[in-house]
Amino acid sequence: MGSVVLLDLMGGVALLLWGLHMVQSGILRAFGPDLRRFLSTVLGNRISAFFAGLGLTALLQSSTATGIMTASFAAEGMVSLVPALAIMLGANVGTTLIVQLLSFNIYAAAPVMFIIGLIAFRTGARTRIKDLGRVSIGLGLMLLALHILLTSLAPAESAPGIRMLLTAITGDPVLCILLAAVVTWAAHSSVASVLLIMSLAYSHFITFEAALALVLGANLGSALNPVFEGTRRDDPASYRLPVGNLANRIIGMLLIVPFIQPLAGFAQNLQPDLAKATAMFHIAFNVGTAVLFIGLLDPFAKLLTKAFPDRKSLADPHAPRYLEESAIDTPSLALADAARETLHMGDIVETMLRQVMVAMTTNNRALVGEVSRMDNAVDKLDEAIKLYVTKLTRGSLDEREGRRAMEIVSFSINLEHVGDIIDKNLSELAAKKIKNRLQFSAEGLQELEAFHRRIVDALRAAFGVFMSGDLTEARKLVAEKAELKSIELAAGERHLDRLRNAQPETLETTSLHLDVLRDLKRIHSHIVSVAYPVINAAIEPATQSETANATQVAPAPK
Repeated sequence: MGSVVLLDLMGGVALLLWGLHMVQSGILRAFGPDLRRFLSTVLGNRISAFFAGLGLTALLQSSTATGIMTASFAAEGMVSLVPALAIMLGANVGTTLIVQLLSFNIYAAAPVMFIIGLIAFRTGARTRIKDLGRVSIGLGLMLLALHILLTSLAPAESAPGIRMLLTAITGDPVLCILLAAVVTWAAHSSVASVLLIMSLAYSHFITFEAALALVLGANLGSALNPVFEGTRRDDPASYRLPVGNLANRIIGMLLIVPFIQPLAGFAQNLQPDLAKATAMFHIAFNVGTAVLFIGLLDPFAKLLTKAFPDRKSLADPHAPRYLEESAIDTPSLALADAARETLHMGDIVETMLRQVMVAMTTNNRALVGEVSRMDNAVDKLDEAIKLYVTKLTRGSLDEREGRRAMEIVSFSINLEHVGDIIDKNLSELAAKKIKNRLQFSAEGLQELEAFHRRIVDALRAAFGVFMSGDLTEARKLVAEKAELKSIELAAGERHLDRLRNAQPETLETTSLHLDVLRDLKRIHSHIVSVAYPVINAAIEPATQSETANATQVAPAPK
């Protein structure tokens, strides 16, 4: 009998974790970018930041996801440490709300959630409706899992072996805290841990004092994940927020542990239902720590800044900056990180494109070597981006996310090709010009510089199209391709005129001049490629609409 109870218990926990995952992933798929923008606009003071963290985490049911977004803002200097810490205090309270809700017997709502979720997921015309259907199904699974936990643990007296084992394990409060911390860290969910503790307390498998100690451990364990997964070892400053969050949990826990026994008696007098009493203690602990620390965040932030100073220098300034491994399980965040890293790569390519022209026009040999070193950085970033997106696509992505992932990889590859053209072709032409001490004619130099400016402007426009997906700008970028071809032909004809006039500089640099024009035009072709996915995405719905209209008006076959 004990093995059956244990199996039911493990199955209920697994179902609960999967339901939590569906709720979190559904919310992030539906509102991820909007939530990120919302979070970035409410960081003016600690009070608004606290309530933003509370509301966002109550919606996501994951303080880890909230922590990842907040940590990214703090690491980039977009938000100071004080409001970031306030957000985490709110996030800790937010995770308790679903536990408080599920402490009531609302299992009857599970079938309704399944029906609503299935209808939305199967018939939703928009991706967001489907994602909300996923959320509804996840909530139903959580209700069903809690029902399984309660019903499988109800006949406690029929499994004395498990009761004796749990009593022995949970006899010491310190051991309870450590055990719950490890389980919560492994499960990545304090909600699942606390719901399991509620079920054990309700079925009298553990004493209420042990339940309170286990709740403290669950709160401690949920603060461990960001320390190990949301930080960068090469950047001490990235530890400030997660270590600060862990510290307030530890301090709050140390203040409570000596008073567990009287608190247990007081809570039972208020609420005889042990499941509800456990949930009540969980929310009281997090609200209490928030009240304790909200007024002490300024000196606390100074202490954390002193303990974890900014890194003095980067060993590799061109190493990936935004590819957070902890965001892989959250597609909207991971895709945003990959896009930002691609822009970082694009910034280096733009610098290469500018400097190679300076090297060519000023005969600066040092710049040629610098451009070659930057191309090595571009190659490394391209590999890192492709590897990161590949890891991301191993999970379940919807159609929109899959399309965005391919756009990122495609643009990254094209930027890498642009870097190769600059390094292998334009840099070599610059080195040849410097070695042979050649000079362009005044007219030829003016033409090349004007053509080069058009390419740089096109590259910056491509960055905008890549991030915004603006159809009008994408069409402008493509239209410029034909215009640039005409400009190249006109420049070539003027170059031939100068050759016929036997200008000495033109005679010396004729092949050099034409090769530079050709390579700049090749670069433009790679730049323009970013516009085609945007245009194709706009054409496909229109084509489908026309096909549907044609089907509706087509006469029935005789």
